[in-house]
Amino acid sequence: MTLAPKILIADDDETLNRTLSWVLKDSGYEVETISSGARLIERLLAGHYDLLLLDILMPESDGLSLLEGIKTHPQLKYLPVLMISSMPPEEATITTLGLGAADFIPKPIRIRELLARVKAHLRSSRELDQARAEARSRETMMDILREVTMSISSAEIYQILVRRVARGLNISKCSIILAGPSDSTGTVAAAYENPNLRSLEVDLKRYPEILETLDRQAMVLVQDVTTDPLYRGIRAEWEADGMIVPTKSVVSIPFSLREQLAGVFFLRTTAQDPPLNEADARFAQQVITAAVSALEKAHDVEAAVASREEMQRLAELDPLTETYNRRALTDRLAVEMDRANRFSTVLACLMIDIDNFKEVNDTYGHLVGDRVLRQFASMLQREQRAMDLVARYGGEEFVVLLPETGATGARIFAERILRDVGSRTFGDGASPIRLTVSIGGATFPNASALDAASFLHLADQNLYRAKREGRNCYRD
Repeated sequence: MTLAPKILIADDDETLNRTLSWVLKDSGYEVETISSGARLIERLLAGHYDLLLLDILMPESDGLSLLEGIKTHPQLKYLPVLMISSMPPEEATITTLGLGAADFIPKPIRIRELLARVKAHLRSSRELDQARAEARSRETMMDILREVTMSISSAEIYQILVRRVARGLNISKCSIILAGPSDSTGTVAAAYENPNLRSLEVDLKRYPEILETLDRQAMVLVQDVTTDPLYRGIRAEWEADGMIVPTKSVVSIPFSLREQLAGVFFLRTTAQDPPLNEADARFAQQVITAAVSALEKAHDVEAAVASREEMQRLAELDPLTETYNRRALTDRLAVEMDRANRFSTVLACLMIDIDNFKEVNDTYGHLVGDRVLRQFASMLQREQRAMDLVARYGGEEFVVLLPETGATGARIFAERILRDVGSRTFGDGASPIRLTVSIGGATFPNASALDAASFLHLADQNLYRAKREGRNCYRD
């Protein structure tokens, strides 16, 4: 329904058309007339009318056939049609109501009766439209919730919500921004207009409606961004920067997870779209409120998974150097050897020992010794590739696994470590410490290394050969 209901009069009596138009316009209606039924249905489809006054007897057309065509047309079947005619009321009423007319008005027309019937049928039509809209809304809501509850990822749920609400309201911009009451920045969780905008950080000072929503923890509806006082400050910035902002109307809805404000559901339209209204806002609010339970469960699952992954990560790490520990090394080595066997690739293992490390502890103390170990481990981690693994094997010994690396690549990596260690100092500025390391290498496949234990033993033998031959060198 428009603010002024739109009525079409289809009657060949031009005098009656003028009279009815004047009366109806004087009562606040928007009125158009047509004197022939030849193109009536096309006119109705193009004009989006709220009510039709149709004469039964028209030249070149039969009003009853037109009525039947209107009521069988999928886009017009709910349009209220008031039939007017000079036919006997009893016969005309039965015939027209049987074909789906809302009412019959006999000629000569009594104006007060006409206005009362028009008003009553427009009210009934409006109530019926609202009921159908609410039914569609409930159906859409249930459909959205079914899709949401099938997803266990919060990211997927956020994307479903913006997509379904944007399509349901026929708008092009709909997003979810994660932010708290005192935050100056927010994070885009999902955006219908660009699904790749996930995790984008936005400056909330440029979005006064979001700041207002977070501050009041209440929905904000703005039907005209160009005039609303909420945008007075930011409009001045837009003008100073020469920015043309296409947004016309906005709805910003807060939502909470576990009773804590989590962010806003953010809907926008442009000047080419109908402005968002309270019904649109209520629909979006119902959707996000109904989805909260699924979001909370998804966040709980993700937190539990993250907690398990963190516990597993900590169980695999050496607490001092934060490299992998010996148990994790053994597990990973078995996996890499199996992969090398299956795909006919190579694997290198370097066993590295800090020379004369006992002297560091004896001279500077174990706290400084621990710092040196952490610094050395950090240096190894900076040199490794994403596929490589650095582990503390025990004491001052470290192992580096180099997947898809043969003897030449292992030697190049080892020589780089030797140079790096020789070119820097460890400890702290007050007591700089110079180190050297000895490195033993082994590659797989190898007839002397059939399993993880023998492979490590081979690298360890070459390490001790490097130490026997003077330290600060690599042997394989």
